[in-house]
Amino acid sequence: MRAVTVAITVMAVAFGQAQSEPPKSMPADVGPGRVAWFDITTTDLPKSKEFYGKLFDWKFNPVQGTDLAVEIVAGGSAIGTIRVAEGQISPFNGVVYVQVSGIEESCKKAKELGGTLVPGFPFDLPNGTGAIGLVSDPAGHPLGMYSRTPLTPQKPASK
Repeated sequence: MRAVTVAITVMAVAFGQAQSEPPKSMPADVGPGRVAWFDITTTDLPKSKEFYGKLFDWKFNPVQGTDLAVEIVAGGSAIGTIRVAEGQISPFNGVVYVQVSGIEESCKKAKELGGTLVPGFPFDLPNGTGAIGLVSDPAGHPLGMYSRTPLTPQKPASK
């Protein structure tokens, strides 16, 4: 699960980097139920960049604060990251982020359906670019969810 948390942190930094430099637009609105972001894990970042760059004509931007990940850019839009895996690659490395209408409602529904919300999630992405949640499905596979809408602000407890 630690590797999944690292992946989410990389994703948050990547989204944040895209938004903390000169203001850019929100991440692409792909519509609820569609893949909004993904991570690819690797044991050899330079080799993976070369492979995917040549295969799909992807470009890569550094992720601020780490040399263990790069942001994937396709057609001028950030679409995911390639990150260094912690240990051996398994068929379950990497996280797909599915766009949802509301992160809080989607996390609640995932829990009702037998999923487990990863501690520390959901949270807002930097600069109002939305929010992400991370759940494990009933079989234990991680699934990220992304909403273009930040979390609902919590009202302070009344005295």
